[in-house]
Amino acid sequence: LPKSTTLTDVQLYVNGLPFILDRELLASKSAKVAAILDENPNQDLSYFLRDISPDTETFELVLRFCHGFEPQISTENVIPIIGLADYLEMTEAHCRNNLLRRALIFFEQEVLPSWNETIKALRVADDFLQQAVQLGLVDACFRSLIEKAVADPHLLGAPMKNLSCDEDSEDADDAYRPNARRKLFVIDWKSEDLTVLSLQLFDATIRSMNQHGVPPEFVASSVCQYTKRWVLSSTVGDETVSIYKRKTQRDVLEAVEKLLPYERGLVPCTLLFEMLRYAIVLEASSDCRTGFEIRIGKQLDQATVRDLLIPSQGYAKEVQYDIECLRRILRNFCGSYSPSSQFPGYIKVAELIEKFLAEIAADIDLKVNTFLSIVEMSAEVPTVTQRNSDGIYMAIDIYFHKHRYLTESEREQVCRVLDCRKLSLEACEHAARNERLPLRVVVQALFAAQLHIRDTITREVALFPDDKMIVKEEMEEEEVAAEDEAMVIKEMKIMSNKVMELERECLVMRKELQKSCSLQQHNNHNDKNKQKNEKPSMWKEMKRKFGCITSIHDCNCQVKKKKVHP
Repeated sequence: LPKSTTLTDVQLYVNGLPFILDRELLASKSAKVAAILDENPNQDLSYFLRDISPDTETFELVLRFCHGFEPQISTENVIPIIGLADYLEMTEAHCRNNLLRRALIFFEQEVLPSWNETIKALRVADDFLQQAVQLGLVDACFRSLIEKAVADPHLLGAPMKNLSCDEDSEDADDAYRPNARRKLFVIDWKSEDLTVLSLQLFDATIRSMNQHGVPPEFVASSVCQYTKRWVLSSTVGDETVSIYKRKTQRDVLEAVEKLLPYERGLVPCTLLFEMLRYAIVLEASSDCRTGFEIRIGKQLDQATVRDLLIPSQGYAKEVQYDIECLRRILRNFCGSYSPSSQFPGYIKVAELIEKFLAEIAADIDLKVNTFLSIVEMSAEVPTVTQRNSDGIYMAIDIYFHKHRYLTESEREQVCRVLDCRKLSLEACEHAARNERLPLRVVVQALFAAQLHIRDTITREVALFPDDKMIVKEEMEEEEVAAEDEAMVIKEMKIMSNKVMELERECLVMRKELQKSCSLQQHNNHNDKNKQKNEKPSMWKEMKRKFGCITSIHDCNCQVKKKKVHP
């Protein structure tokens, strides 16, 4: 404004900038200034704005209005104008068609009916928050936003897609989808999100929406968008981030953790893990980290191996992964569901831990104690899954392959968590030939393989109950045939021994008979004719059969004729 030299002029300082204005013009619109001048016409007004700190643009707009110019009210300046006009008491009681009434009409007719305009006005109110709250402007904005969010939750953003959550999510999503007519005819159907608000205003807005029944999946979507904008957009662990920004991010995370619902499936598990990593790096409060761990535990079956790779932030550099954090998350998972419920997530979590083991087992710097701690975590999953231990065996085999320097005692220590009885037949056969395993484990694997084979045969037989008797009879017949065969073999051996003994005796007798026959042959020559006419005795016949004599005459050797009495 141009400087004036009249006696009624007064110089004011607003944010260090001087403004020269006419007392009478200001008093004609402001009841506050008029009351001061009525009490003391010479009152110094240079510091009467010390209780309020308006911005220069707003104050200049008020001065222009006092000089008769039409006020240029907009969404961005309506709340500051209302605040300053209220402080100056620019009411209808003092002057008709005054500035306060004009600003309030604009606020009610142009700002509150629109989602986008309400958010824009509320964002500016942060600089005059205390006065805006006292005037009820903030509450009016909250009521407007809540009313619209209840009618159309999609204004907060679409629910986050979670492939592992319940199938009913799509139906719930369709129930709140705005129709095409609304998108076509409403100018601001592409909504402004709440991420532009300060943390204090955003926190108050979300709390009000939770209290008034806005669907939690849409509230969670808005909260996650806010977190991505103010925290997750920066690189985790970036050392170039200023201390002030780190504190701001930490405050946002701690506030967001309290705003997020605890229901399963509303926030993707991967996003919760990312928030937890930032909370650890930014050194958020223990309550904040615990809250994220509890939410992750409720849906751990939806996590991936990459999610579990939480680096340790302690001073012990030999520990690469935050094992205690993973252990707490696993305990939260087991505590959220009863083992008797046969929750299918148990199997997924068991598989997840095994895949995680296989992933980190190849880390050459992974210590034995750390590896054992993670293996022992898998034992905390209830045994209702009835799963084999093939995944654990595979991880141990990978760990031994990448850590060939391990001593025999260290290998024994690692293998003590392996139960060979829970290995499949294929794993047992592989373990039985695995040179990297201790001998004790190899023997146990061989024994377990035999048990598997026996159980397999038993199950195969049990699959055919109608043929059970036939199989039993066939087995009995085979047993009888085997016994008969053994008896025949035994008798044949006995007969063979007897034949061999008889052959030896016959050979001896033959030699003796041949010797006797050769000595007496010449004495029996005269009786040759007589011997032919006589029938040989049984003894002679026997000698002839054994080959001791060659003719009937030879049978009479050394045998005297018995005298026959007449």
